[in-house]
Amino acid sequence: MSKGTELRSILETVGVVIGSLVGAIILIVFATTKYEPSESSNKIVGEKKPSSENISPVAEVKVSEDSASNTMSTISGEKIAQANCVMCHASGLMNAPKIGDAGQWGPRIAQGKDMLVSNAIKGIRTMPAKGGNTSLTDEEVAAAVIYMANASGGSL
Repeated sequence: MSKGTELRSILETVGVVIGSLVGAIILIVFATTKYEPSESSNKIVGEKKPSSENISPVAEVKVSEDSASNTMSTISGEKIAQANCVMCHASGLMNAPKIGDAGQWGPRIAQGKDMLVSNAIKGIRTMPAKGGNTSLTDEEVAAAVIYMANASGGSL
C-alpha cells in the first residue's frame, strides 16, 4: 500500500466519525427541542374558565330551620324500629323481647325509661350497642325503645 492510499483511508475514516458525531448531535437537538407554535397559529378551541369554577361544588344542601329545632318531634320511633329493631324484636331472635308481648316487656318497662334507653344505647346481653347500627343517634335509639315499649303495654 502506498502512502497516498493510506492517508486517504485515514481521512475517510476521520470524516465518517466526524460526520456521524455531527449527525447524532443534530438528531439529539431535534428530538429534545420543544416545538412552540407561532402567535398566528394559537387558536383557543375551548373557553378558559377561572380556577375557582373548576373546584366549586356541584350542589349545595340547605336545611330548613324548622327541622333542626324540632328534631325530637320529627323522629319516628316506629320507622326507626321497623328499619333497625324488628329483625330481632319481631321474632324474639336471641331472646329479644317481642314487640307487643307485654309479658316479656313488663319487667323491662318496670326498670324505667332511662334504664331501657341506656341498655339499648350501650347494649345488653346478646344485643349489641344501638342494636348494631352505630350510625343511629342516642335520640333515635330512645325513640325506637319508647315506641317498642309502648306497643308492648308500656306508657313511656
